[in-house]
Amino acid sequence: MKKRDLFRDRPMMFRAFLLFLYDVAAIAMSDFLTMFVRFDFRMSSIDIRYLEQALKFMPVTVVIMLVIYTMLHLYTSLWLYASEREIFSTVMGAGLVSFLQDLTMIMSPHIDMPRSYYVIFPFFFVTFALIGRFFYRFLRMLRQFYHVRNREDAKNIMLIGAGDAGRMLINESNHSKYMDSRVVCVIDDDPQKRGTFLRGVPIVGGRQDIPAFVEEYNVDQIVLAMPSVSRLEQKEILDICKETGCSIKILPGVYQLVNDEVSVKKLRDVEIEDLLGREPVETNLDLVMGYVEGKRILVTGGGGSIGSELCRQIAAYGPAQLIIFDIYENTTYDLQQELKREYPDLNLVVLIGSVRNTHRVDEVFGKYQPEVVFHAAAHKHVPLMEASPNEAIKNNVFGTLNCARSADKYHTRKFVLISTDKAVNPTNIMGATKRICEMIIQAMSRTTAGTEFVAVRFGNVLGSNGSVIPLFRKQIEEGGPVTVTDKNIIRYFMTIPEAVSLVLQAGAYAHGGEIFVLDMGEPVKIDDLARNLIKLSGFRPDEDIKIEYVGLRPGEKLYEEMLMEEEGLQDTENKLIHIGKPIEFDDERFFEELVTLKQVTYEDNDEGRRMVERLVPTYHRQN
Repeated sequence: MKKRDLFRDRPMMFRAFLLFLYDVAAIAMSDFLTMFVRFDFRMSSIDIRYLEQALKFMPVTVVIMLVIYTMLHLYTSLWLYASEREIFSTVMGAGLVSFLQDLTMIMSPHIDMPRSYYVIFPFFFVTFALIGRFFYRFLRMLRQFYHVRNREDAKNIMLIGAGDAGRMLINESNHSKYMDSRVVCVIDDDPQKRGTFLRGVPIVGGRQDIPAFVEEYNVDQIVLAMPSVSRLEQKEILDICKETGCSIKILPGVYQLVNDEVSVKKLRDVEIEDLLGREPVETNLDLVMGYVEGKRILVTGGGGSIGSELCRQIAAYGPAQLIIFDIYENTTYDLQQELKREYPDLNLVVLIGSVRNTHRVDEVFGKYQPEVVFHAAAHKHVPLMEASPNEAIKNNVFGTLNCARSADKYHTRKFVLISTDKAVNPTNIMGATKRICEMIIQAMSRTTAGTEFVAVRFGNVLGSNGSVIPLFRKQIEEGGPVTVTDKNIIRYFMTIPEAVSLVLQAGAYAHGGEIFVLDMGEPVKIDDLARNLIKLSGFRPDEDIKIEYVGLRPGEKLYEEMLMEEEGLQDTENKLIHIGKPIEFDDERFFEELVTLKQVTYEDNDEGRRMVERLVPTYHRQN
């Protein structure tokens, strides 16, 4: 062991030494009390000869104890968090020491103790062993109890879930010096548990009783400790909880229960994605690793919300080289530093440049020869693109065309375009340009060989740059009002990891020309989203935080669609991922029209938008 380790472990060694001294004293006290009981609780009747023999034999008992206790780790356990396992080890260890001592005494010709000694001594020694190891814990519990009880700002907690996770949380909260709250009641749907107690806390009712017991027990905070329940059931419970006005915490995952990591520090605030009520998309990691591991991977727009998460997940799969290409240096630099910390052995290349620059794109493809490309670079903000339509065309359409042609030229194996549900029957220039991007992918797939071109279409991403959630949160922090465009507007939502999971799996399923679509469950009303966020922040909608309806923004529609009428659905191995049937069009004429579109777009006049309308028949601009 190194010197610094010895220095670091000195407090533990000191505590172990003190505990050892206590155990030695416990042997002596057990010997004395055994004689005291044996001779009818009268000091004057104790035969000193027996005490002298016990004292003479004591070094043997100490050696036996030291060996047994060390084997059972009774000097290295964290007694602050001692549980049934430590109780069993202590009883077994002390009992074994007593048995071996008695056996050795009986076999020794120089020891002659009363027969009752061999029965009474183990009782006292086991008792002293338990007291020594649990007295500190008891004092901490008592101090914590009075600390919380005497605090005027102490919170009352309602715990939902009377299982192992709930038991561990109550146990941990009773000893944590960081806790300024107490669990006052437990909710569980099992009727057989009602009226019983979990670690001394009453189990009072099921989920339907939550509002009533919140009021009865004056609850300030609700903790959901049911990590193994489905997302739908979790949503049903959270829907009840958010109406109580209490702050809500949640235990993230069942893996923490398996790994024995349940603690107060693991609790997190309830996020809006917890209320979606949909199981997360699962990715077949074997498929993903098969086409990413050991390959040269290029991510355009790698500094953005989707692009950066793609880079994080790809880095974990061991690519031969990860190339990040983005025009915005700040977020790209942050991602670079993060990946260097997390994956120091990663062959990482970070390049600044625009996908609109044909020569720069060609140079990157020519130099690094990427085998798999994830094209996430795009302008995506609908109202901003309505005001600058030509910029959307330049970046989205011709940025995609540049990358796709370079991928074909340098024999990239897979090219995955990040698309959007706004490309379906678009009412804005951003969605229309993304539809053209999909057409480019499908046309390239039909007219070239060697590269598998695919697109991945999904809805709104929770927490991404420019999305509605960060805007709502900022407005709530500022005291409102929260602005909703229309009371009836609905959107499909998914988390960033889900979106990336779909993109990665689409690459594994790709054969060329497909548009992959995620079954995103039921759409969510933006109004409900805003109200839920306000409630989860501890406020009351329309009372503490006002909601204002400001009308649809330019190019915005009430609902988004995932498929056009011409597209059919084909299932994949992942039941939540489907393939839209490619739509036929004249590829040669399409590429000729793109040449004209580029000319008029770079002249920065209104003809670009009108050409987009001709290229995308389903594009119906809102006036």
